[in-house]
Amino acid sequence: MVSIGIEGISVAGSDLLAQLDHLRVHSPEMHRRIDQSRLHSWQQEQEAHEAIRDDFGSDITGGRGSSYVRAQQLNVDARAAGIRRLIELMTQRGEGNQAIVDLLGGDGLVRRVCSRIGLPDVEIMTCDASPHMVQTAWATGVPALLQRAERQLFRSGSVDGVLLAYGTHHIPPALRQLVAEESYRVLRPGGAFLLHDFLSGSPMDTWFAEVVDRYSNTGHDYAHFSEDEIGRYMAEVGFDFKTMEIDDSYTATGVTPDEAEQNLGEYLVDMYGLSKLVESLGPHQAHRWAIEQAKSIFHYPEQPGMTSSSTVEQLDDTRLWTCTVPRRAVIGIGWKP
Repeated sequence: MVSIGIEGISVAGSDLLAQLDHLRVHSPEMHRRIDQSRLHSWQQEQEAHEAIRDDFGSDITGGRGSSYVRAQQLNVDARAAGIRRLIELMTQRGEGNQAIVDLLGGDGLVRRVCSRIGLPDVEIMTCDASPHMVQTAWATGVPALLQRAERQLFRSGSVDGVLLAYGTHHIPPALRQLVAEESYRVLRPGGAFLLHDFLSGSPMDTWFAEVVDRYSNTGHDYAHFSEDEIGRYMAEVGFDFKTMEIDDSYTATGVTPDEAEQNLGEYLVDMYGLSKLVESLGPHQAHRWAIEQAKSIFHYPEQPGMTSSSTVEQLDDTRLWTCTVPRRAVIGIGWKP
């Protein structure tokens, strides 16, 4: 894997050509996979149209991107176990160094987690439709590319994996089939496409409706996937696929059980931009309220290998306590024949 330890680079999140120039230096293997004609036509289209809604823009512009980034910086390992599982599933049939496009990469969390946990032979290309996220990724040492999931800029048959996770429901239903088609196009034969979301009616769906939609400035009125919907996209495009549920819990640590819970509450407030909650209760009480709501909402039936309810445990000899809030995601993973 190429190290993410490059010096932070100042590049405008909307300047696709500047990103390409930096990519040539800092991630040449990914740079050679770019389809130049697609890139230039996309750049022209970006310049000709008004900016679209960006929930992950900076807090100053009304988005929740600044607090989202703060959450990842304070607790980069909060979702590490789930991310590890996704990447392991994607790479199980591959050999050698594998190039994976992270379509909803934000500020580069998946790439940073892969580097921290030492997953070998994987290079993650962070892509996102939010200029703020792309700019932040470069500034924190992660090569990134402004790209929409339904308008991928890579050459046909040029990458080993395409990851669509952590925000999939933000893609309008009318565009979801096109995202699957584009992912099929850019994959080499045998390459993997992984689609990850939280089912309609699941605890995560409840969290978004009852907490995020009410207490964030951006709201959260998005349609989550059903398992049948995921399978339909995979089948219609032509993937050899399967669907499954995985454990994708949140975790945080502290020197006491209360501190571990409080830290996870802070993560949730920042992660989902619950600014109205902070304005109403103040930071400390907002963090406590968030973790208590999460403990109440996130419950699942008992299942081997899955966390079913919240726990606070002292797991090792570091004397740190770990707070875990369970979360289960549904995924579809397909391989291109």
